[in-house]
Amino acid sequence: MLPDESTPTLPDDEMSGTAGEPSGHAQDPAANVAHPRRIRSFVRRAGRTSTGQQRAIDELGPRFVLPYTGQPLDWQAAFGREAPSILEIGFGMGETTAHIAQLRPQDNFLGCEVHEPGVGALLKLIGERGIGNIRILQHDAVEVVAHMLTEESLDGVHIFFPDPWHKKRHNKRRLVQPPLVKLLASRLKPGGYLHCATDWEEYAHQMVEVLSGEPTLANTSDTPGGFAERPDYRPVTKFERRGLRLGHGVWDVVFRKRG
Repeated sequence: MLPDESTPTLPDDEMSGTAGEPSGHAQDPAANVAHPRRIRSFVRRAGRTSTGQQRAIDELGPRFVLPYTGQPLDWQAAFGREAPSILEIGFGMGETTAHIAQLRPQDNFLGCEVHEPGVGALLKLIGERGIGNIRILQHDAVEVVAHMLTEESLDGVHIFFPDPWHKKRHNKRRLVQPPLVKLLASRLKPGGYLHCATDWEEYAHQMVEVLSGEPTLANTSDTPGGFAERPDYRPVTKFERRGLRLGHGVWDVVFRKRG
């Protein structure tokens, strides 16, 4: 499966535990996670936006793409209703996001993606399929979570196939790291879930280790490796099917907020 380079990551000092910030901020999970100097795992490539994608951006963007304000998001105003709120970080070309949103019309889905072709592709799907329960933020998801999502505002978080940054010297760029997991956990309601999926086995084990280290989260799986069965709502992508045919594995990790 092709790695997804659209997901953000954390600062070197956050990962090393030597942020150097005043001790009074130590209990605030958002205090340093969105630091401007952090290393990011996404690369802002100049991908080509197709004519159809650009048309979708022009016609549907004003309704479905939200501006980054750095202020708490008003879900009622954004979606026009009160409903369970799900965040997806790095939705790529949006096929999985659209599938799940159609499958779960009772939920609101907020997708973060920095690459314009992906935003255009999801908007195109929204238009073609008449999907009304998705909103998009074309912005760094770490900053969105830190500054626009309040504590205990989310019912779920999806992180599907983030870039594995498989070279050891690049592991620090990975998205699923303790500071971000702590921040995400603070944004989950009690009983809310955090669902990660990867086709890189070593990263899958790291995900289990990092999520297990967050005391407010509990693994939903009691298997020896800590991996969950793929939930029915997550579709098998074409890249995943190809990988499975070649004997590659895919691992799902699902934790819930205690309380």
